[in-house]
Amino acid sequence: MRKLVFIIMLICAGAVRAESHFVHAEGKFLVDPAGHKLILRGTNLGNWLVQEGYMFRFENGPQSAREIETLVNELIGPTDAAKFWRDYRDQYISRKDIDFIAKAGFNTIRIPFHYRFFEAGDNEGFALLDRVIEWAKEDHLYVILDMHCAPGGQTGANIDDSWGYPWLYEDEASQQHAMEVWKRIAAHYRNDATVIGYDLLNEPIPHYPKLAQYNSKLEPVFRKLVSAVRSVDSNHVVILGGAQWDTNFAVFGPPFDKNAMYTFHKYWMPPVQDAVKPYIEFRDKYNVPIWMGESGENNDEWIGQFRKVLDDDEISWTFWPYKKMEAKSAPVTFARPAHWDEIVAYAARHAGMGDTEKSVAARPSLEDSRAAFQDLLVKIRFENASPNESYMKALGAKLN
Repeated sequence: MRKLVFIIMLICAGAVRAESHFVHAEGKFLVDPAGHKLILRGTNLGNWLVQEGYMFRFENGPQSAREIETLVNELIGPTDAAKFWRDYRDQYISRKDIDFIAKAGFNTIRIPFHYRFFEAGDNEGFALLDRVIEWAKEDHLYVILDMHCAPGGQTGANIDDSWGYPWLYEDEASQQHAMEVWKRIAAHYRNDATVIGYDLLNEPIPHYPKLAQYNSKLEPVFRKLVSAVRSVDSNHVVILGGAQWDTNFAVFGPPFDKNAMYTFHKYWMPPVQDAVKPYIEFRDKYNVPIWMGESGENNDEWIGQFRKVLDDDEISWTFWPYKKMEAKSAPVTFARPAHWDEIVAYAARHAGMGDTEKSVAARPSLEDSRAAFQDLLVKIRFENASPNESYMKALGAKLN
């Protein structure tokens, strides 16, 4: 009997040691594998595995990934477009980008992704993530995986590439689909200590009054997604975002997972203590870590002030985004490609198939369209981009 008890104790001790290899939640903070408090400081790899129209300067044109892909298909044809997007995903984030982030003094990258790259039988998403995660490991960076686009759509807006409504909360099949994707991802990374955890749904439920009816359904959906993850992975942090674009924590009851972190996003508000007070109160009430997953898209002064508020309160953060076309509000920017003004002007027409004759007359030449997208592949490379030093300084980054 004593021998059996001793064996059980050894097994339990081994389990504890195995868990200690991973960042995990401990009270109000994350702790690293050595048990030290870990405050995340980083950036988001936006516009890589999920494209957004404004990042391409399509302010008056297509905004969702699907709409942007339709435009590219229209301009250069589906075969060339498919090759373009494969090359784009291959080149947008390189080893040089990850090295730059690490040398700047950051310790974390958040990677937004579209669920479709992790469907059964599609290995492109894993191939791309595995490569970046390995680079991050070598550079001593942590990674958070963020489902920006969920099956059915968690927002119904352009950012989740859905059909204009958050069907995830109405459709059991979409919820099951999301569970299957997260289970597949969690099984793949369950033993990878470079990955901190899984941001299960980006910015669920907009602030639109008619969609507030889904607030009560958010935590039950999170419970399903967490159960899918925990069926294969007990090592990683599960991350839950509030309703109304990750701002409203009132939708949450007491934490239901011992290794959970809660995330909020804050944009375009006064960068003062009151902006984060509700989240600090939540942290104190439930003794759980919180993380500011997105902020930014503002001037250097605002960025510096809000970053200081977060630092003073020991709140982890990852500002949005890392790289963007012709931008001051990002660590790295790249120039417009050749003929891009023509592409932007055409994209702003909002023409449908019933207006094909006028669209054909207005479209850029095939040669110019092909040249524009090929030049985009050149411009996005790190060696052809430029750091925004004043923005980096506002984030407290190291400048070489």
